[in-house]
Amino acid sequence: MKIDGVQVKPGNILEHKGKLWVVTKTQHVKPGKGGAFNQVEMKCITDGTKLNERFRSDEKIERVRLDQKDYQFLYEEGDSLVFMDIQNYEQIQVSKDLLDDDRSKFLQDSMIVQIESYEEKPLGVSLPEQVVLQITETEPVVKGQTAASSYKPAILENGVRVMVPPFIEAGERVVVNTNDIEYVERAKAS
Repeated sequence: MKIDGVQVKPGNILEHKGKLWVVTKTQHVKPGKGGAFNQVEMKCITDGTKLNERFRSDEKIERVRLDQKDYQFLYEEGDSLVFMDIQNYEQIQVSKDLLDDDRSKFLQDSMIVQIESYEEKPLGVSLPEQVVLQITETEPVVKGQTAASSYKPAILENGVRVMVPPFIEAGERVVVNTNDIEYVERAKAS
């Protein structure tokens, strides 16, 4: 879908110079001389390089729509992750590189994730925003320590280290945010 250069907004995916770019920042500029333009900062989806580009109002830019589909995580195989389409049960393999190391540790058996793809090629994996995990080890509470401002380190069952309030003990289940890898709250008893 072609859009005018001044219609480009952050979050748009553009096809430009033979690559796919995600728009990170835009600034509309109207100089004293000449026509208005949109100063656009973009990041390449495939290799992470950055690019600054000026798009004039009469310029047409190719905006790309990504397909988003829910998949169920099945297992890890070498450098790949195997997922199953929850509608037609077809399996796909995606590179572990689509998830950074810390976030990939949050994948759990049968977890439903969202995979974004363009022309059948997976470009990104979105985990659920929060997951429930058990604390395997944590430091004991120091007497006199206040809960207001102090947190202590804890190790989750997946090996990831998070900071938790002093009242959290080993064996408890907690909710963790997968985006910033931080403790949210105690898990409710199920």
